Amino acid sequence: MNIKKIVLDEIYRCYCTSSVTVDGVLKILLASEEIEGSCYAYFGENFNQKEVVWEKAGGTMSIVEIPGSNGEFLAVQNFFPGFNALNSKIVWGKYVDGKWQIKDFISLPYVHRFDILQANGKRYFLGCTLCDSKTARDDWSAPGRLWVGELPDDLNKPMELKSIQAGLLKNHGYCRGIFEGKEAGYTTCDSGIYVAVPPQNPGEEWTVHHIYDEPTSDVAVYDLDGDGEKELAIIAPFHGNQFKILKSKNGRYEEVYSYPRPIDFAHAVWAGNIRGKATIVGGIRRMECELFYIQYDGEEYLHEIIETGVGTANVAVVCQTQQDIIISANHTKNEAAVYIVTD
Repeated sequence: MNIKKIVLDEIYRCYCTSSVTVDGVLKILLASEEIEGSCYAYFGENFNQKEVVWEKAGGTMSIVEIPGSNGEFLAVQNFFPGFNALNSKIVWGKYVDGKWQIKDFISLPYVHRFDILQANGKRYFLGCTLCDSKTARDDWSAPGRLWVGELPDDLNKPMELKSIQAGLLKNHGYCRGIFEGKEAGYTTCDSGIYVAVPPQNPGEEWTVHHIYDEPTSDVAVYDLDGDGEKELAIIAPFHGNQFKILKSKNGRYEEVYSYPRPIDFAHAVWAGNIRGKATIVGGIRRMECELFYIQYDGEEYLHEIIETGVGTANVAVVCQTQQDIIISANHTKNEAAVYIVTD
């Protein structure tokens, strides 16, 4: 793969990566976690056009495009460094008359990750809270939860939330995936990985499956070796020093690969196809602060370093016909960047 980096901007504590499509135009979104931080959209040739999504807000952990919309999205605000997140909320973004309109949607203290899942013709909200409450940064006495609700067609209307899983200590990571043929949310915490599946038929409830029981910080789910079964790419433990691939064998997940370089504060993990080949993209926030990818060559997993010294917090990938785009929040370097991947 050929990879070309484009530095989009300097963003202090750049943390969140996403993209939306507005009127057929791809817009890359990158946002800060800092108090009064900003979110910007980049688009056009080499993404050299920039517009303000918001300023003086910050605490943005996740941005998710609303399915079936013209680039509307939901996003976390007010989850600030040091787990200062009592006032975390979900906001609704919409492009109106050439600029972004941002409105509060729901309040959800300590919401870190969330998603919008689809089933039986409905859109469901899944919110993952890091904890229930905190008295100090290192207070983990009130574990987090999974919160769900049916997303209203009109987001000006309220959404009722209910808890479907409690007791999730350090409920940090999230990945959308397919579980038993259904769109689902994979969430991670100190007791492992849980999969939340929305109702498939009217009158049914959400189901939660505990598929792995070792401490896990983050996860990505994909068939990495081409055998038709999905592997788990994980970071362990919380903000940890292990980056591993797990494969299901006899009903249990076992380690089949461990990233060989010494690392600390691993944080970014994504899995999917890049230029048609199953790929993991990972990011480390301390030590060498590398951004890298891993692929299976038919016999073993091999890694390649994309860049060191960047300290990637999160990545997202957009696949196009002639190129694929790795969106990278290079947190340690206070940098918003994309990496253009061609054959």
